[in-house]
Order: sequence, then C-alpha cells, then structure tokens
Amino acid sequence: MKSEIFISIIIITSFISCDSNISQNNPPNIIIIMADDLGYGDLSIYGNKTIQTPNIDLLGNDGLIMTDFHSNGTVCSPTRAALLTGKYQHRVGVKGVITAKNHRHIGLPLEEKTFAETAKEVGYKTAIFGKWHLGYDPKFNPIQQGFDEYVGFVSGNVDYHSHVDQEGFEDWWSGNKLKKEFGYSTDLINQHAVNFIKRNKDERFLLYIAHEAPHYPIQGRASPAEREIGSKKFKASGSEKNKSKIYKEMIEVMDEGIGKVIKTISELKLDKKTVVFFFSDNGGTKLGTNGELRAYKGSVYEGGHRVSAVVWSPELIEAGRISKETIMTMDIYPTVSDLIGAIPPKDIDGVSFKNHLLDGEKVKERSLFWESNSNLAMRKDQWKMVIGRKNKIPELYNLQDDLGETSNLAEENSELISEMLKEIEAWKKYIEL
Repeated sequence: MKSEIFISIIIITSFISCDSNISQNNPPNIIIIMADDLGYGDLSIYGNKTIQTPNIDLLGNDGLIMTDFHSNGTVCSPTRAALLTGKYQHRVGVKGVITAKNHRHIGLPLEEKTFAETAKEVGYKTAIFGKWHLGYDPKFNPIQQGFDEYVGFVSGNVDYHSHVDQEGFEDWWSGNKLKKEFGYSTDLINQHAVNFIKRNKDERFLLYIAHEAPHYPIQGRASPAEREIGSKKFKASGSEKNKSKIYKEMIEVMDEGIGKVIKTISELKLDKKTVVFFFSDNGGTKLGTNGELRAYKGSVYEGGHRVSAVVWSPELIEAGRISKETIMTMDIYPTVSDLIGAIPPKDIDGVSFKNHLLDGEKVKERSLFWESNSNLAMRKDQWKMVIGRKNKIPELYNLQDDLGETSNLAEENSELISEMLKEIEAWKKYIEL
C-alpha cells in the first residue's frame, strides 16, 4: 500500500527447536494474546521508534505479520464478545461497552458457545488470565463459559496496583470468587500464564492472555495506586505527569512478560507444537499512535479498528511473511477450531484463515461491517464506506491508495455507493440493529 505504515522486517533465526510435529493426531497448543487499546503504530515492528517491543517483534519476524487485521468493535466488550463467539457482537447482545456503572447485571449470554467450550470438547485444558469485560455477575464468569481456570478482573479496567474498578469495587478474581493478590496487574497476568503452561506441559491447552495494558489508568510498576475500595474518586488517566513515558513502560512491560511466555514454551520444548496469536481489542487512544490511520478508539474510521496483529508457529508458519488479507477478530474462533480439529457452531460469522497461515491461500472474499454509537462502516475489497449517525451522508475511501481516509470518492462512485448501501441495510436486519 502506497500510504501503508512502514513495517521493519528483520528475519531472526529461530532460537528454539523441537522434534514434535503438528498433525491431526497431534494438534497444537493455542495461545491467544490480546492487548487493550494498543495503537496500530505502538509496536516497534510496526514502525514505532520510541517504544521497544522485541518479543512481539520476534513473533512477527519469525511468523506472520498482518497489516489488514481488524477488531470487530471499536471498543472493548464488543470485540471480546466477537472473539469468544465468532459472531458479530450485536448478535450476542454486546454492541457496546458493558460498563461498571450501569451494566453490572448483564453479560455474554451463557447459551452462546465460546471457543473455550469448543476446545474442551476435543480434550483441551483451557484458561484465561486478565481482562474479561463480558459480565460482572459471577454467573457470567469465564469458568461458566468453558474456561477451566481464570485469574483476573471482570471490569473494563482496574487500578494496576490496588485492583479496584472505576466504581470502587474490588475486582481481582480466582475463578468466580474474589481473591486478593498483590502486584502489578500486567506482571500477575503474565506470571499466571507461565505457571499454567508449566502445569499443563504434558496436556493440550488453549490459553487466552487478556492484557490490561496499555488501557488507562496510566500506571507503571512504580506508580502509586489511584483507587481505593468504596471510593469513586480517581483520575482515569492516572496522576503521573509524564504520561507518555509511563505509557511506553506499560507496553514494554507487557512485551517483557510475553517474552517470558515464549521463553517458557521454548524451555519446555513446546515451541513447534504451539500457535501464538497476538492482536489488540481496538485501535489506540490519543496517548498512543495509530500511525497514518484516521481517528482513534471508538471511531469507525480505520484508527478505531485496524490493529496490529501477528501469528507465530515455527512448525506451521514460514518466517518473515506479511499478510495483506482482511481478517477480523471473529475469524480467530473458526481458525483455532480448524487447527485443533474441533467443530465450531454452524451459525458463526467468522471464517477460518488456517490455510492462509499454512500456505498463503487467500481468505474468503466477503463484505465486512462495523458499528459504533450508530456510526456505520462497511468494507468491500479495497473500498470503505462510512456513514455518520448525524449527517448520514455516505463517504467512500479507496484504502489501497488512501489508508488515511483523506479523499472522499463518494460522488464519482454513486453506483458502488448504492450497492454498498443495500448491503449495509441487509446486514443491519441480519444483526437486528
């Protein structure tokens, strides 16, 4: 792409070796790592000159880097619902953020099947460590949704040190019970992930590492706690004066922990029987960088949902590949199912890109859709249509030539606009928007 963010590619000789091969009789372990509010240009592998992420860079350089990967939602909860179910989030009742203030009694419906439940059907041990954000009530807890183990927080964010949510509630869980644990949340999430891998090295496992970083509050390892139990008084962005410096630290600490996860896999000789996915839940905030992309988290322009993503597996994926295929968060479920020999529900919306990972096969062509606060967007090949909730006048961008969505080509493409409008109306009926 002419205006695409520059990606530095350094082919790094793999430092891990193993004699185990992935096959139908020996399916891989799966590790899914999700960052929170990470900008498209926040990683050094995606061109950032300030923030250093050598471990995530290694995953990309030794695996597959995606330049056209998109979160289903432009904010947290919707993308997580799509990831877990393989469906457009609206179809499972999670079209917006499940807030700590107003939505403490709703969550992802228990009748929806998750990728964890599908993995358990074929004998996998399952775990999630970190952010859930799909229901506060214990009845919506991850262990009710197919996960054998869970340690983390159920809200959208917690104080990184006191583990208190925005409404002053204690929010650190072990299974469906509150359990105090001292430490910086990013470090705790990574350590629980490492411990799970060690305990299950002889089992097939699916591990979902849902990081809080670099979501606010902006706190580093040495930052003071901002929130107390029972108090709603706090600064969402943190009180640190040098927020950019702390933001950089938050991402680098996350990367450091991911390095420990990969090192553990190597030391246990699980590297060639493991597939690792890394991506963000939505676009970055103004504190980070989305590179040349327009807008930020919450927007249906590219900056709200085009995210950095890499997939690593020394056994399956040739090092140094770059994918320009358009892929969504909801595609992870069917892809994982294909990799582990499981059968996902027939009514999901995502498509498997397993064959793209293995041999570069093109991903199935389809139109894709985003909705946020009644703002709509649709992707058809290189064309992107945006409809604002206020003026409702369609805008059209050719992302192949204009990644920053600066030149509205709607007037000279009226027939295409009409065609896309019909598709978006059909999609709205399909998801009952």
